[in-house]
Amino acid sequence: MTRVLITGFAPFGGERVNPSWQAASLVAAEPPAGLTVTAVELPCAFGDSLDALRDAVRTAAPDLVLCLGQAGGRPGVTVERVAINVDDARIPDNNGRQPVDEPVVPDGPAAHFATLPVKACVAAMRAAGVPAAVSNTAGTFVCNHVAYGLGHLIATEFPHVRGGFAHVPWAPEQVTDGQAPALPPATVAHGLRALLTAAARTPAGQDLKVTEGATH
Repeated sequence: MTRVLITGFAPFGGERVNPSWQAASLVAAEPPAGLTVTAVELPCAFGDSLDALRDAVRTAAPDLVLCLGQAGGRPGVTVERVAINVDDARIPDNNGRQPVDEPVVPDGPAAHFATLPVKACVAAMRAAGVPAAVSNTAGTFVCNHVAYGLGHLIATEFPHVRGGFAHVPWAPEQVTDGQAPALPPATVAHGLRALLTAAARTPAGQDLKVTEGATH
């Protein structure tokens, strides 16, 4: 059995729900065959989120870690290729902190790449009927903070773990104008099960050799 840790965030920015945690909970409640899944909700806060993530990795002792965050406006699940070593918050986090141009990890490398097979993960979700894409930016808010922090934990403390980050769209209940893209958390969870299965079956260091680049 492959041990998986999946995380989502608490609601932020005045929202009542966070679809990343909704989807993570659903995956843990009904995991894919061959995987045991532990779900942990992270605080949407700089610093505290990484403390909680480190504790969760130590407790769950996972083989794979998938952290999730909300990306309102994106039409599908986006698997992040890279996270950068900068916090530059457009809005305050849930603790009222709003760092500007601060490193996630002082003296850390400029970026960490995901160690999950991002292209195989995207292909698996599409095959499951869930819109998905590779993303080359995780933003500069708490999502990127956690994505980078996870990469740094893997590089420095947990080299046997593979991990990455994915953004999920708004849940339908969050869309008030009837126009912004949204996906039900159950649909997202269905795609994430396919993602995790693909990640578990793909040997470390390998991925699909297909085009998923962007011109801008």
